[in-house]
Amino acid sequence: MIKIPRLVGYSIAVSFFILIFMTLTYAMQIQLAYAGGASPYESELVNINTNYNTTNSKNTQNNLLITNILAKNLEYHLQKAGAILEITSKLPQVRDVPYANLLNQTLSTLHGIPQDADIEKRQVAKNIVVSNSDLRDVFFIMPNGDAYLFEPYSTQQNLTTNNFAFRDYFQGAIKTNDVYLGNVIIPKTAFGFRSGGIAIPVYSSSENNSHIAGVWVGGIDFKVFDKDLQSLNLPPGERVVYTGYKGQKVADSDMNKSKTPESFDTLNSFKNAINGQSGSIMDMVDNTKMLVTYQPVKVFHNSWVVLLMQPIPPK
Repeated sequence: MIKIPRLVGYSIAVSFFILIFMTLTYAMQIQLAYAGGASPYESELVNINTNYNTTNSKNTQNNLLITNILAKNLEYHLQKAGAILEITSKLPQVRDVPYANLLNQTLSTLHGIPQDADIEKRQVAKNIVVSNSDLRDVFFIMPNGDAYLFEPYSTQQNLTTNNFAFRDYFQGAIKTNDVYLGNVIIPKTAFGFRSGGIAIPVYSSSENNSHIAGVWVGGIDFKVFDKDLQSLNLPPGERVVYTGYKGQKVADSDMNKSKTPESFDTLNSFKNAINGQSGSIMDMVDNTKMLVTYQPVKVFHNSWVVLLMQPIPPK
């Protein structure tokens, strides 16, 4: 069995230790932000209710702290996954594509090469998935966008398309020649799930005259982000969502809405965040006036957004 080199394996192990520490730290920070007597949401209702200019209010400061912590945690998840993909993309067993000729016979039937072909690359992909909970699958795409292999193999078996040249993560990785974070992919069926991709171009060698051998991609598991947000002890009525750069929901603190596709691209708070701003403003969410605190998450040539929404009590 071909294994990831010791240095890469060590990096993955260290990443997991850091992730556990970071997760515990950011959870404690959020609870501290909400500390100070009864529900902090209740303690600040007067401020929100009597002063819609929330500048310098304790409530706004707490919200900004919370969204900043969440943004840093989300960024860490994405940076960690991207770093592992970048490190492993330089491995010889990832750079080499010895069975590309098989696609002439197997692409339309197997959605890539057979399960027992290019075992070395498949093993690297398997090791990444097993060791990184943020990625639900890892796959290799040919320079023309054709599928080469997916791990777990069950993902390859259930593909509904054989070419991924239309995906923004593929196009972005080729265009920027760098790690690229794609947008949210909305499922076409009720049984599907939202997903996204982090991609990096793979070169045939480290030499200057090398050519692009393909694109190495990690499929992001949004369930991890849902779990993070739903573990928060938010006051009643409050809600936190992560969105992609086009406004589609990535994750949701509301368990009843987490599986429902939504877009927040019309919110002024989202537009401000995409423009690189952070702050709090009044916004209309589902025809309800809300105080929305927003924070951009800039990573791998794109921005995702954290939105913390609080209902405005009637006067």
